[in-house]
Amino acid sequence: MGVFGKLFTAFRGAATETGEAIVDTQALRILDQEMRDAKVNLDEAKENLAKVIAEQMSVERSVKKYSDRVKEYEGYAMQAMDKGDEKLAGELADEVARAENELTAQQAVLDGYNNNINNLKTIIRNTERNITSMEREISVIKTTESVQKASAAASTKFSGINSSMSSATESLERIKQKQQQRTDQMNAAIQLQQDESGDNLQSKLAQAGIIPEKGTNSNAVLERLKAKRAGVSSSPSTPPTHISAGSVEIKINS
Repeated sequence: MGVFGKLFTAFRGAATETGEAIVDTQALRILDQEMRDAKVNLDEAKENLAKVIAEQMSVERSVKKYSDRVKEYEGYAMQAMDKGDEKLAGELADEVARAENELTAQQAVLDGYNNNINNLKTIIRNTERNITSMEREISVIKTTESVQKASAAASTKFSGINSSMSSATESLERIKQKQQQRTDQMNAAIQLQQDESGDNLQSKLAQAGIIPEKGTNSNAVLERLKAKRAGVSSSPSTPPTHISAGSVEIKINS
């Protein structure tokens, strides 16, 4: 194959791929249109069936008419033979024969109509079932397509570098950093204020036990009360100033 032949084949392949891509992207639209066309064809088939049934009814009337004519003229022929009128009986027999021939022809037409109508009814019923089944499948396909598009949109939105979720996470981190920065600035300002007023150095000396802590706290009060109570309970009682022994009183000088 020459170069131009290969180029032509490549162009054909590209055209086929493009056509298939277009068909794939428009698949649901094509399905919907095909279903509309099928329903139109089904409606036309029903209309044609109604026409065929009307023609069948007309043929049925003809069959009944010729069947009744055969019976009627057979009766006339029997009456003519009973009266001995062979000539009239022969004419009536001819009429019966013509009616029977026409009846046979009309019956054949009617049989054909009956077969065709039965076939058409079967085809229409099957087509209706196929259309209903196809509509259900299309509904499922459309729902699946919608869910997949929503899932794809969500996946794209909440994944990747430029996703909304990623952007939100970055925003939260920036807010946290700014809040921490403001907290650090406030702590630094407090530290500077304490350094300037000497409070920080006094606090360090108090914590080291070099100078007493300013103010009174509950622990100090509790310790003081415990110490005071222990001192009261451990002090000796006041000795007596004199002791009586019988009638003799002994005075003790302190």
